[in-house]
Amino acid sequence: MDLLLVEDKDSFRDLLVKALAGSDWSVTATGDPREALERLESQPFPVLVTDLRLPEMSGLELIRCAKRLRPELRAVLMSAFGEPKDIVEAMKLGTDDFLPKPFDLDAFLALLERLRALAGAPPPPADEPWIALSPAMRALEAGLRRAAETDHPVLFTGLRGAGKSRAARRLHTLRRPGAPFKLLRPADLAEGCPDALLKLLHGGSLHIADLDALSLTQADGLAKAMESGAGRAIDWSGAATSVEALPEPLRHRMGVLSLAVPSLSERREDRLPLFQAFLARAASASGRAIPVVDRGLEKALLAHAFPGEARELELAAVRTLLINEGPIVKRLPDLAAGTEAFFLPAPPRGPLEAMEEGLLDAGRPHLLRRALQDAGGDLPRAAEALGLTVRVLAQRLRDAGVPLEDEGTP
Repeated sequence: MDLLLVEDKDSFRDLLVKALAGSDWSVTATGDPREALERLESQPFPVLVTDLRLPEMSGLELIRCAKRLRPELRAVLMSAFGEPKDIVEAMKLGTDDFLPKPFDLDAFLALLERLRALAGAPPPPADEPWIALSPAMRALEAGLRRAAETDHPVLFTGLRGAGKSRAARRLHTLRRPGAPFKLLRPADLAEGCPDALLKLLHGGSLHIADLDALSLTQADGLAKAMESGAGRAIDWSGAATSVEALPEPLRHRMGVLSLAVPSLSERREDRLPLFQAFLARAASASGRAIPVVDRGLEKALLAHAFPGEARELELAAVRTLLINEGPIVKRLPDLAAGTEAFFLPAPPRGPLEAMEEGLLDAGRPHLLRRALQDAGGDLPRAAEALGLTVRVLAQRLRDAGVPLEDEGTP
């Protein structure tokens, strides 16, 4: 994994580089914060370690600029002169840890291993919405809290798009907040569950979606991974339409503790708050103020069946934002049109190329979501359909603000 080290004292910088020699960290070291920012612009470093006192700008200023370039960046601030106010400011900027100099090299290496796990499998965001007002969702929440007190594998059952992955992330937050979390699909397990991934997730959680789509070979490999030493050091969860649909090797390992995720038809009390949450997320992603839904439109939202479950409701919220301007949502898209139709706002008047580019930027998230939906959430299949590599598609999804692994977010 790549590490960007910024330290202006040559001797200490060389010491840290030597400490990481022979490890699987690829270190780029510099004493110039401006050069560090240039490096970040051209290469997506997952981890930054910087001194507080630097020439031209402080480590705090560097972290602030770096987070603008790479919001997902994991950052560590080092200093022999750190004041409490500096530490507080660093935490506000999203810094993961503070190392007072001098520090033990073993502690430094242990910290980097924790950041490796978080960079490779970040925990769910703290502000991810969890709407549980309906009796069915309150029952699920109670079940999640009971499950969180155990370390048993949990199986989530329910319709596609109902939010089983979101429920798994909720369980992880209750069990191990801040620890690494990873979601995999059958296509990710073509060669079994990599031992390196299990070690990366040590102390965290692994969720396997679409267990009922696994082959017997995959299921057998997964069962063995759960029983391995590295597998026993993480929490497991999975998703399937039912316990009976599980492949035999997993039935007695993953099906002992199961929780049903209710369909949207069972969640009438949640529907409007959930729509508002999706609307707020779409507005934040596009830099717009969060609009309020006109009371006269609420009846239509409650009346529509949404056969695509929470995923379809989210798409409706995105389409709603695109066809409304101002602080109040006064009209809804044609809910009966399904997921194939979507609406784009008229771009600001200007040169033709600029207006065309505006339409492309507005439409790209819809095209990416549709490709993911057509592929059943399978990233490699979606990439193949779009003529992209998996890596390029993942980057396009991040740039467009489309969640990589979500299957509905109640």
